[in-house]
Amino acid sequence: MNLPKKIHKTGRRELAKGITSTLTTMARPSSPAKQAVAQRAAAKQVLETLQSLQSANADNITIIKISEPISSALNNSNNNDAAAATVRTSDVSNSSLDSPTPASLEADLLHYRELFAKLRFSYVEQVTKEKFIRAIVGDPPLIVTPQENADLEASNALAKADLKALKTEVTEMVAELEARGRQLASRYEQVQVDTATLHDLVTESGKMAELEAKIGVLRAGAQAANNTSENHNQDREEMGEMMNLTLEKTAALVKQRRAMLQDLDRQLEQLEERLAPRRQKELERLQAEVATLETKRANATAAAREAKRRRENLAQGGVEDDLEARGRWYRASEVALRQMLDVKEGVRDLAA
Repeated sequence: MNLPKKIHKTGRRELAKGITSTLTTMARPSSPAKQAVAQRAAAKQVLETLQSLQSANADNITIIKISEPISSALNNSNNNDAAAATVRTSDVSNSSLDSPTPASLEADLLHYRELFAKLRFSYVEQVTKEKFIRAIVGDPPLIVTPQENADLEASNALAKADLKALKTEVTEMVAELEARGRQLASRYEQVQVDTATLHDLVTESGKMAELEAKIGVLRAGAQAANNTSENHNQDREEMGEMMNLTLEKTAALVKQRRAMLQDLDRQLEQLEERLAPRRQKELERLQAEVATLETKRANATAAAREAKRRRENLAQGGVEDDLEARGRWYRASEVALRQMLDVKEGVRDLAA
């Protein structure tokens, strides 16, 4: 039971550091938004520390894990004895092992104590009988003197006293372990509750961050809408001012706008005059390329149709045309020339 002490101490130190950093962060003066972000980060760090401690202590020795070999042995024995006609009354049901509770474990402990007491009495009785029979039937028979009995009784009294002291010590140790176990169980339950609460807080803080982001987006949209409405209001004010002008000022403004429009039309005409020759040349070049491609496509289409017609004619048993005959003659000539060149090269190599 003392193996995971170092792990528990290290985990407690890490957890204490995380909680201390959390409290320091929460107590540090800053703006509300920064403080909320810092609190969420600190809570997330503490939750990660708890999860790492739980995963690190998953393989520690516990009472339930110590009882696993016993429960597996009982399960195997029950499976092997399932076909037997008689059921032993000394077997313990596996219900308490499947879902152990303090009451069921205490009942099992009491049952095993009774079994071991009966087994010890039977063992002592059997060993005493064997020794007595061997002493009687031995040759020569074993004769015990009163002094030997007195010495044996004295040694037995000392052994009983030592055994009683050990039993008392074991009883005190068991009581201490039970008290510590109950204390650790209550603390473990509290840690589980606090962990669940912290997990909920971290989840809620994440949701709060999302809500804050949405609020920021909505505020930006509202600001943009306000800016747009302000621009519209400015335009309306300008239009209102223009509508309230006198006849002379309105005529002057119309004349000014017409002059601006004429200036813009003149600039557009100049740009068109500059760009028109270039566009015309580009169009002529593209038309020439298209005409060339159209000619190539027509030639390729005609060649494909002619090749298809020749293939169909040959498949129907028709007479080969001049082009097919030339092709066969060229291929045969090529093979013959290659063979002759190979022979000449071989002769040249031999001569060399």
